[in-house]
Amino acid sequence: MTPDGRYIVVRGRLWRASNPHLPTEGRQALVDELMAARRAVALARHAGDGAAEIAAHSAVDRAKVALGERGPPWWTDGAPDLNRRMAKNTCYAEWYVRTLSRSTRPAS
Repeated sequence: MTPDGRYIVVRGRLWRASNPHLPTEGRQALVDELMAARRAVALARHAGDGAAEIAAHSAVDRAKVALGERGPPWWTDGAPDLNRRMAKNTCYAEWYVRTLSRSTRPAS
């Protein structure tokens, strides 16, 4: 996770993190909805049901927007949304390189 908590990094790419200001109970309900929707996508794909898959993808999107992972950024300081960009090409580049160098050092 970036130092400001706005993104997680997966294979070098920034992905917007959930809004940390969501109440715990509401956040958990949204995560439960997201997981159920993702399972519905898989089931629909397996069944070859295109309409159900489209509906399930819509449910995934709604949950991600509600969690703050999509849609307008949840922060209010005017910083740009760098979602899906490569960390090395953003203002997080130096932090990312330091993080990588720490994770690749041999254990003492």
